[in-house]
Amino acid sequence: MGKGFRGTIVDHPDFDAGSDAEALYNAMKGFGSDKDAILDLITSRSNAQRQEIRTAYKSQYGKDLIDDLKYELTGKFERLIVGLMRPPAYHDAKEIKDAIKGAGTDEKCLIEILASRTNEQIHNLVAAYKDAYGRDIEEAVMEDTSGHFKKMLVVLLQGTREEDDVVSEDLVEQDAQDLYDAGEAQWGTDEAKFIMLLGNRSVTHLQLVFDEYHKIAEKSIEDSIKSELSGDFERLMLAVVQCIWSKPMFFARRLYKSMKGLGTADNTLIRIMVSRAEIDMLDIRECFRLRYEKSLYNMIQDDTSGEYKRSLLKLCGGDDDMAGEFFPEAAQIAYKMWEISATTKVQLRGTVRPYQNFDPASDAQALRKAMKGFGTDEETIIDIVAQRSNAQRQEIRQTFKSLLGRDLMADLKSELSKNLQRLILGLMMTPAEFDAKMMKKAMEGAGTDEHALIEILVTRGNQEIQEMCSAYKKAFKKSLEDAIESDTSGHFKRILIALAQGAREEGPEDMGRALEDAQELADACNADSGDMEDKFMSILCTRSFPHLRKVFQEFVRCSNKDIEQIIKKEMSGDVKNAMFAIVRSVKNHPSYFADRLYKAMKGLGTDDRALIRIIVSRSEIDLFNIRKEFKDIHEASLHEFIQVETFVVSCVLLVKYTACF
Repeated sequence: MGKGFRGTIVDHPDFDAGSDAEALYNAMKGFGSDKDAILDLITSRSNAQRQEIRTAYKSQYGKDLIDDLKYELTGKFERLIVGLMRPPAYHDAKEIKDAIKGAGTDEKCLIEILASRTNEQIHNLVAAYKDAYGRDIEEAVMEDTSGHFKKMLVVLLQGTREEDDVVSEDLVEQDAQDLYDAGEAQWGTDEAKFIMLLGNRSVTHLQLVFDEYHKIAEKSIEDSIKSELSGDFERLMLAVVQCIWSKPMFFARRLYKSMKGLGTADNTLIRIMVSRAEIDMLDIRECFRLRYEKSLYNMIQDDTSGEYKRSLLKLCGGDDDMAGEFFPEAAQIAYKMWEISATTKVQLRGTVRPYQNFDPASDAQALRKAMKGFGTDEETIIDIVAQRSNAQRQEIRQTFKSLLGRDLMADLKSELSKNLQRLILGLMMTPAEFDAKMMKKAMEGAGTDEHALIEILVTRGNQEIQEMCSAYKKAFKKSLEDAIESDTSGHFKRILIALAQGAREEGPEDMGRALEDAQELADACNADSGDMEDKFMSILCTRSFPHLRKVFQEFVRCSNKDIEQIIKKEMSGDVKNAMFAIVRSVKNHPSYFADRLYKAMKGLGTDDRALIRIIVSRSEIDLFNIRKEFKDIHEASLHEFIQVETFVVSCVLLVKYTACF
């Protein structure tokens, strides 16, 4: 990251502490208070200037400004304004004090502050805590925490992280190997080694160590921490690693999680906006846009209200330029993110695997028994179907026909209803039959489910698409291409038909060609809309995913632009959605599906077709990975989310079976 001032709040020109103190006094005297005047003044002064105002207020009126503000203001607005009036170290000290007082402990607050502060900030915090509360912060934290979590917090409270930018290549390799030996290479984990290295080595050194670790372990240090550690200690070490890579990205994540979903974690939102406004808020804004495809400004605007919202927006400093241009520091982060995406080896894992001691005849008989007589034993049907692999289900279909002379699919269709019927029938089809059926459903009737068409055609491999096309022709006596031709139009139709050929290139990236492709995309950004879409389609619909990862990485270098933001800004409608889906799927396949599942369940009502389609189609491929991405992004398990949002019991079972791995 680049150095220098990256905040949104600067010294106010023509500053006069006495005049400001008088203005604040007048805003609070009499009946009521002028909240707009208070927020406009305080959010447009730097912290150093606010301290001068406090001193002037005391000398002019013999009163403490913070006490008067607490008396006049209320709620979240009061907390925000009072936070701005404290010196940074005292603000951190107050947050730590609040986090450990009372019956419970706010571990997330402790983690956020202690993992992200510099040595100097830590030393100032320690002194401020002692001055404000008359005791050592280390003692207070030790009394309220335990285990390895406590040990790492104490290490961070020393403020002794190395600051020398001179790095020894030999030590980098040794530290990377030591971390690997302390975790992945042995049974159990040497937590002390993780604490010593991550708590003391310099930022520059650790960034190189993490790169070297990736080469040794063939997985990121973050993934290793998730598999080796647990609980608050795991969350703390992940926060340290994220801050080593990029503090702005760390805070962008924290801000997003503070506002997403129902309710707002206002204490977190206030703490970050107050503490980073004069340090790196510009970079946090850019990282926020880069990761979440929405500006921080707009998310604050949508999630808060009143004077509280106005104050936060002033600290944010404005909405981001949606043209997609990067700040220099954010460009470095974007380039690094694509590099990590291109080099990370992910082991894809499903949640359903072949059933041990499988007996198709026994299963066929059990299913028939579950459907005979009055009523249907749905639990038995779910239990059998959801715990067999697709290949085993096909054996059950054949055995059911040969033993009983009946069509299992027809029997299931007559005995089950609504979403449970759709889910169980989907599981009983072959993957190609199921995809063909989903494509048909997306195009039949008055409307078209463009999102379903995009999702299926973007995420399937060549062989899967070719098998789906054959299944479509067999089932519906019409080619899939003809169906797309008659149901869609324009550039969107051309994109879908190109993808439906199942002829995407395969294999690794070609570096020379990737540079050429990246430059062509960059040049196309300045072309007419139609020409731009043609060029994007010719590259995004034909190149292999590994190659496209390198193309998108080099696009950042060629254009200093974010390809996702360019697509959102310059394209529209279904074309934009299709191109965006390709980029997201190239970046992280499981994350794309996790996002689709979240959108299927959030808000009023559930898109049951999308939920069923993804759960069925990914259960033997990467549903375990999707579940992991879902929890990382939304801090709730997919299993719990489905339980809250839908009554489809078998969806829950499919996700739940990940426990057998």
